[in-house]
Amino acid sequence: MQKLDSLFDRLNTVILGNPLATKLAVVCLLARGHLLIEDIPGVGKTTLSHALANLFGLPFKRVQFTSDLLPTDIIGMTIFDMETKKFHFKKGPLFTSILLADEINRATPKSQSALLQAMEEKEVSVEGRQIALSDPFFVIATQNPLEQSGTFPLPESQLDRFLMRISLGYPSAEHERQLLLQKNQRATQGDPVYSPDEVAKLIAQVDNIHVSEALVDYLQTLLAKTRESGAFVTGLSPRAGLQWLQAAKAHAMIERRDSVLPDDIKILAPYTAVHRLHCADGEDSTVALNKLIESTEIL
Repeated sequence: MQKLDSLFDRLNTVILGNPLATKLAVVCLLARGHLLIEDIPGVGKTTLSHALANLFGLPFKRVQFTSDLLPTDIIGMTIFDMETKKFHFKKGPLFTSILLADEINRATPKSQSALLQAMEEKEVSVEGRQIALSDPFFVIATQNPLEQSGTFPLPESQLDRFLMRISLGYPSAEHERQLLLQKNQRATQGDPVYSPDEVAKLIAQVDNIHVSEALVDYLQTLLAKTRESGAFVTGLSPRAGLQWLQAAKAHAMIERRDSVLPDDIKILAPYTAVHRLHCADGEDSTVALNKLIESTEIL
């Protein structure tokens, strides 16, 4: 765990004054999830992605999503080799460990959907055959606010693939001054803290975190209430429950515990559940979910 401390120390020299966001990003990666960062341009979304890739020692690629982006620009395409007289598949940027899908909602739904199978099954279908992706495979997608011009809303099926949605926000005056004076160190420089093999072992450790029957009952009650309370158009899917629990296990591990507590579930709720919920009466989903959690007893 000393390496984790070192990782967070270096990560927090890049994303100044936002330790919660950096912790959530690491939790998301260790939980085998995918991360959606929704914010205005220029607040450090891309910088965070580069820093994570460097510190974990994982291969990194970036795709700039635009309105004319095609699925083959992400997955790759089959080309004909004139020398060998054979067709072969040329892999696209999808074949990496950490993929930054920058401004994902500036692409059309057709291009956005190119990520669906990859994010869920960690493989892609190319001309009738399945090609496995890297392990780990972690998508970090950035999204501009929908009120900005040239954006397309992400379909619900794609939002459900993201374990978490976070926002970085503006830095405080003090931290912005450090940025302006260039006093923050770059985690994108220097040696990685982990090797790819060590990252795989760290992710495997998450599975060993204990989850009690009572904790499962508590989470299952929350899931049922989102479906039965009438507060939301549709409740949380089984996938959402599985991802929420896995994130809680990763959070417990980072907190040096060997078992999940209800607080792990509560802390992660705004980031793992809200982006999947739409209130039936137009109320803010965060407020509605908090009311639901407060009304649920922990047995």
